[in-house]
Amino acid sequence: MTTGAVLAPLRARYARWLGMDADQVLDDRDEAAVDVRALQLVLRLERDRPPSWHGALALAAAGAALVCLDPRSEPGGPWHDAVRDYCAGHIRKVTRRARGASWAGTADLPGVSLAAGDTEIRALVPGRVVEVPKAVAKLQVGGTEVEPDRPSSAPDDPAALELWLPLEPVMTLGKAMAQAGHAGMIAAALLAGDDPAELDRWYAAGCPVQVRGRSERFAGLAARLADPAAAWSGDRLLAVRDAGFTEVDPGTVTVVARAPGGRPHPGPSTA
Repeated sequence: MTTGAVLAPLRARYARWLGMDADQVLDDRDEAAVDVRALQLVLRLERDRPPSWHGALALAAAGAALVCLDPRSEPGGPWHDAVRDYCAGHIRKVTRRARGASWAGTADLPGVSLAAGDTEIRALVPGRVVEVPKAVAKLQVGGTEVEPDRPSSAPDDPAALELWLPLEPVMTLGKAMAQAGHAGMIAAALLAGDDPAELDRWYAAGCPVQVRGRSERFAGLAARLADPAAAWSGDRLLAVRDAGFTEVDPGTVTVVARAPGGRPHPGPSTA
């Protein structure tokens, strides 16, 4: 049974972070360069086999959660200290692209590898940015622009994490993957505190995710997060708020999600 114990600091500060104004976000994000930690997401981007935009987001959300919920991240496990220290600080993620030998060169690094059709990602055990393995450091961060495909039209699944993104700002795939990964971690953190049985079911199923994509429903859902506790206790809604280092302004809400076990929302999704 997974406990998600390493996610306790993220759970503790979640509502406070959502309540900050833009200036407070700027003040809060400062830290010494040597202390910056990040979870590296590696996207396989072959020239002749592009990944699915929505599929990559789903795998990023699942992968980030799976790293934190893995038995190796539990107290006493080989990943525990690295994941614990990461979750106790600023939750940063970096998406990099790889192909061919560069992709193969990351296969043995600690973390999880996930695939869905032609879409493959790795979510690596987080660590200090100044200590990134050479096989990862040489991978490019930019160049993750992929044309969005159609979002999932499957009915709402109470057993899956469901994600919506805003119509504006438009994020690159790499940026959106980082935000989706954060949503996966927040969902796991909140479930660990409030519904360990649901968390265990989600983890046992491989942390399934449904990505609804860039949606007109986003604004209405985000408005409900003005009271994070009520949004969570009512429909298990949660939000990701970005620190604004790249692509978006500080404090931008980039993802709204419904955690596993939440009440399905009526009506079709619009993308």
